[in-house]
Amino acid sequence: MKKSILQTLISVSVVLAILSMPCGCSGPKNDDTKNNNPYNLEIITGIDEYHSSVQKDSSMLMVNLEEYIPGIILDIRYATTNNFTGKIIYSSPEAWLRKEAADSLKKIQEELNKEGLGIKVFDAYRPYAATLYFYEVYKDTTFVAAPWKGSIHNRGGAVDLTLINIETGEELEMPTPFDDFSEKASHHYTELPQNVLDNRARLLKVMRDHGFTFYEYEWWHYNIKGRDKYGLLDISFEELSTLSK
Repeated sequence: MKKSILQTLISVSVVLAILSMPCGCSGPKNDDTKNNNPYNLEIITGIDEYHSSVQKDSSMLMVNLEEYIPGIILDIRYATTNNFTGKIIYSSPEAWLRKEAADSLKKIQEELNKEGLGIKVFDAYRPYAATLYFYEVYKDTTFVAAPWKGSIHNRGGAVDLTLINIETGEELEMPTPFDDFSEKASHHYTELPQNVLDNRARLLKVMRDHGFTFYEYEWWHYNIKGRDKYGLLDISFEELSTLSK
């Protein structure tokens, strides 16, 4: 009996240790395929497999936004504890997108700069391991992607962002902070000051004009059109970073 209890405690400790590890991630990967992919999805998990997909279709290329878009500001919340989980999820504060999405975002930045505005990115590509963990923390698929489908972030086709004043670096006032899981975050919520409505509308317009669609319940979340053609990825930022070296 005592041995059984001890084994249970050890098992729980191992699970907690795995869940607390950053995703995307400098630590070793769990070799248990069932735990990494419990829903048996088609997921690219290695850099060689990723390279093969790009060789077959160049539109699969992933791009580092900080290197690709002049003046873009990153505030990658999941590389800090300032996010809804309260834990560091990413081991590196990087933002990656498929090249088509990155090209569109670059044009958006250029257009906004003419108005004295710019882009601040909170999140872009997200390793599938993070999607699994998010659902463990918060099981509301209105705001957290269903892991049995995977997130568009996992495909490199989604970006979370806001607008900033490029002279001051300050964010334009929006309905809520990033990752506020309330009705105020919805595009349909209108009980807001006029300047906030105008700021949300400006972001919406420029994103839609350049090939992105919006997500109804999160003012900050946009998806590139045609994103379903991109496969799910569970590749670390460290592995992706080797692409630009």
